[in-house]
Amino acid sequence: MDRNTFTGLFLIMIVLAGSFYFFKPTEAELKKEAERITADSLKRTGNNAATTKMPAAAQAPAPVTPDSNALKGPFGSNLTGTEQTTVLENEKLKLTLTNKGGKILSVEVKNEKTYEGKPLVLFSGNENKFGLKLNINGKIVNTNDLYFTSTTNGTGVTMRANYNGDKYLEYFYDLQPNTNNVTFNINLNGFNQLVQGNAITLNWEAILLEQEKSVANEQLYSAPYYKYVDENPEHLNFSKDVKEELTEGKIEWVAFKQHFFSGILIPKEGFSKGEVEVKVTTAPGQVKWYAANLELPFNQLAAQSYGMSFYFGNNKFSELQKQGHDIEKIVEMGYWPLKYINRFVVLPVFNFLEGFGWGYGLIILVLTVLLKLVLSPLTYKSYISMAKMRILKPEMDEIKAKVGEDNPTLLQQEYLKLYKQVGVNPLGGCLPMLLQLPIVMAFFFFFPNLFELRGQSFLWMQDLSTYDEFIKFGFSLPFIGDHLSLMCVLMTISTLIFTYFNNQVSGATGQMKYIGYIMPIVFLGVLNSYPAGLNYYYFLANMLTFGQQFLIKSMVNDEKIHAILKENKAKPEEKRKKSKFQARLDEYMRQQQQAKVQGKNTK
Repeated sequence: MDRNTFTGLFLIMIVLAGSFYFFKPTEAELKKEAERITADSLKRTGNNAATTKMPAAAQAPAPVTPDSNALKGPFGSNLTGTEQTTVLENEKLKLTLTNKGGKILSVEVKNEKTYEGKPLVLFSGNENKFGLKLNINGKIVNTNDLYFTSTTNGTGVTMRANYNGDKYLEYFYDLQPNTNNVTFNINLNGFNQLVQGNAITLNWEAILLEQEKSVANEQLYSAPYYKYVDENPEHLNFSKDVKEELTEGKIEWVAFKQHFFSGILIPKEGFSKGEVEVKVTTAPGQVKWYAANLELPFNQLAAQSYGMSFYFGNNKFSELQKQGHDIEKIVEMGYWPLKYINRFVVLPVFNFLEGFGWGYGLIILVLTVLLKLVLSPLTYKSYISMAKMRILKPEMDEIKAKVGEDNPTLLQQEYLKLYKQVGVNPLGGCLPMLLQLPIVMAFFFFFPNLFELRGQSFLWMQDLSTYDEFIKFGFSLPFIGDHLSLMCVLMTISTLIFTYFNNQVSGATGQMKYIGYIMPIVFLGVLNSYPAGLNYYYFLANMLTFGQQFLIKSMVNDEKIHAILKENKAKPEEKRKKSKFQARLDEYMRQQQQAKVQGKNTK
């Protein structure tokens, strides 16, 4: 890419940005367009109330009054009633239970707030379901439709629905002090001759409510998880509507995971099979809809009871690790080998630094400094290798002038011959950088999923777990979005400076000189909506690497390197110390020579 092309592309970007700014619609035009879209939507749907912004209670279907025969039949006394709620509360959770379905109506995680400063409620309302589907005499009875009788006893609540006589269904919830775990037991008394089949279905559905600054980012990290016994946890697609059958073994647990908080159901004996489903919702204040239908084995010869527990709380790695069952693996640490770097190297060091009670901005700084110190030998080796290639460039230009560009094979052979003579590995500058790449990529997963950064401020950044808004456009720009992150801009500038310095070290020319400047611009668009903590780390890493290379440059004498290269070139071939690269290079040259001889012989 020549200078004129680069200048043209840069001017095009300026023109596009300017056109979006100067020709953006006014507030009145936006309001008018929104009213038109709403009117068209109502017209298409026949003015359906479900498409308008109405309270959830107003959207609920009108209650259906059972007929007299149903009232006299099984669970007849539980088909009608008045909804009443009961609260179970400790230092960490506030559970609101309802007698309609005998379920948990809402969960509030105490000592946590949404990004807007409101109480943090994981889910709430009767559109969330939890209950059994029982096949009784060929008819499916859904316990979500029953009205239970509630009894409170200390830290526990019992919900009972009478079938008839001594036959009843009972749920028991218990919330002990200072815990995020809720004990949940199911007791089916006298149902062993009533329920058909060898399994019953537990149905759990929930609409996850928005907690963070950006619902789009929250959706990106939210998905149902599940774990088969003796297997690693798996999850559904993060961005699509998916339903998946779970039939490959006993299911150890199921998690409704949100970005930083989760509801997890853990049975004592495991579910025999099931299915999980996720749908992305566009309703305001909602993230996703989850559903799970899980089968519990049923014995026709005896009364049945099932022990389970819920975890409602944050996705802090150490907190989930306390729960056992490999639940902490729902915290995304990246793909292999990135997750091992994060789990066994980065996270322990981060936790160690956290123990000093420092602010998280300082912790990230110290973490980056430690990382750069560990990687400094690779940085030094990379710099020396690039310096050697820069010093060799005049000789390579001479070879290019003699051979010409019309014969690339011969030109490459001459270059390889030169590398062999002076003892230089042309990949020596790239390999150390490639070895550092997994660590750089590991942080790409580490910071966005780190609960500890949530709500933590540093300098102008109010929350290190989300992006900082330096400029809010009020409209969305292609490639950038509706805002500009100052830390992302600083990271981009530091990368451009680092690229410029690298070009000076390596002596890059032509297209290679300009390609390095394109990637930081791309990263500006990609990372603009990523957490400020991640961009802060990349900014620090760039500046520290720049400082390291500046220090190395002041210590390294190009003339001495040039003298060593000349000395290597002057040595007889048999006295040159061969590296692994040189050995492979010799083998390559030998094969090329043999191929040339064979080509002549065939002629």
